[in-house]
Amino acid sequence: MKQKRVTEIIILSALAILIILFVTYFSKEKDLTAEQIPELEARIPIFAYGIDIDSLVVFKDRIKKNQFVSDILQTYNVDYPTIDLMAKRSSNVFDVRKFRAGNYYSVICTNDTLQKVQYFIYENSPTSYVIYDLRDSIHAHMGEKDVTTSARTTSGIIESSLWNAMITNNTDPNLANELSEIYAWVIDFFGIQKGDYYKAVYDELFVEGESIGIGKVHAALFHHADNDYYAFYFVKDSTGDYFDDEANSMRRTFLKAPLRYRRISSGYSNSRLHPILKVRQPHHGVDYAADAGTPVQAVGDGIVIFARYKGANGNMVKIKHNGTYTTAYLHLSGFGKGIREGKSVKQGDVIGYVGSTGRSTGAHLDFRFYRNGQAINPLKVESPPAEPVDSTYLSEYNQLVNHYKIQLDSIAIENKTELAGMK
Repeated sequence: MKQKRVTEIIILSALAILIILFVTYFSKEKDLTAEQIPELEARIPIFAYGIDIDSLVVFKDRIKKNQFVSDILQTYNVDYPTIDLMAKRSSNVFDVRKFRAGNYYSVICTNDTLQKVQYFIYENSPTSYVIYDLRDSIHAHMGEKDVTTSARTTSGIIESSLWNAMITNNTDPNLANELSEIYAWVIDFFGIQKGDYYKAVYDELFVEGESIGIGKVHAALFHHADNDYYAFYFVKDSTGDYFDDEANSMRRTFLKAPLRYRRISSGYSNSRLHPILKVRQPHHGVDYAADAGTPVQAVGDGIVIFARYKGANGNMVKIKHNGTYTTAYLHLSGFGKGIREGKSVKQGDVIGYVGSTGRSTGAHLDFRFYRNGQAINPLKVESPPAEPVDSTYLSEYNQLVNHYKIQLDSIAIENKTELAGMK
């Protein structure tokens, strides 16, 4: 019994000593932190491009026009044989000849009087870079910056164009490109009207605290011609795409327009006064005014059945999409790469460029649509949608739609008073 009591006393004494030591240690550490914050901060490693640069010097700049990697490194006393070896050993990682003016680079040197170059970094995009290690064994490898996302919502009313509406509402105008891609099959964005409006839920991307652009658009509403067009991003079978509020695909067999243009300069007509011949004759196409060289896209999958010069039509491409539909693209300045008769093309492939060949008064595209060999108005073609959301995923999709519809409804429309005045 006495032995047990002695053991308890020893244990309790040991615990008391440990508590005293613990309290003493942390009270000293607390005092040290309060008194020596600058010294402690100096011991925290600083990283850039995954490299501990705490004891190094970093020089950062942009590549200038007609400036080569040799021009840069020789100013930091790197000899030409080393630069040549760097280029050769890194060719399978990134070709130094592909450096672009305006992109950032960093030279990381020792922090001494010699300032010997340890690393050369080239930023080939806002998110990726190449590290050229010039220390003992010269080699190169790719690196990726951390990208963070921030949820954003926006809205606006069209006064002149979607792009300008974004600018007016302090929204990254690249969102206009994203929306035009999402709605490319159902809305002609260069035929939108004053008073149309939009709402969107999307991600903005950041690298090192700086915005680098638009991420995923999760949901959108576009009000056009008194109709509401919803779009929701949904992933099924590991593949994401956009669908409307009834689970139909936003994609269609045919795009609404074969190019990005400024305006329609002449519509489909059975009796149009020809601008050159000055006589009335049918014009079974739509003329899109656009700058010379503007890429022209195939509006749907098909086979090229004509790709050469044809009198008054100039350079022309004709595509057979199926047993029913054919499209033609006239007055092209030239043809897309590899475009020839018998070539298979996909929707969105560049098949030519806007020009003024043949009988033409200026740069434009004359676009024509044929159904069973008969010309029809391209602006009135109703294109069937692609595959809808599979019934297996309908419940999950409807939950997503309900969630984003509530969020879209809660977004206030910018310049709402102006919208009311337009109605």
